[in-house]
Amino acid sequence: MKLSAYDVILSPVITEKATMLSEANQVVFNVAPKATKPEIKSAIEQLFKVKVKAVNTVVRKGKIKIFRGRKALLADHKRAIVTLAEGHSIDVTTGL
Repeated sequence: MKLSAYDVILSPVITEKATMLSEANQVVFNVAPKATKPEIKSAIEQLFKVKVKAVNTVVRKGKIKIFRGRKALLADHKRAIVTLAEGHSIDVTTGL
């Protein structure tokens, strides 16, 4: 089943580390767990009208948290670090 661009890209990541990556022409997004690198690349190019140079993905495994004696397993999160070609940029503070 093919995912649409809005199903692949869930949200931008706005943290101190992610904003420091913007100096290196990189942007970080939360993506769907089943999304592949080519799907992420095409979704970014389609939504933001930019040229993507490379896509790196990171899967952060969910932790076990204990709250008031109850254990809960937090969900896994997949992030994509997208490197843009020279001359292209994405402003994640504005909406789509």
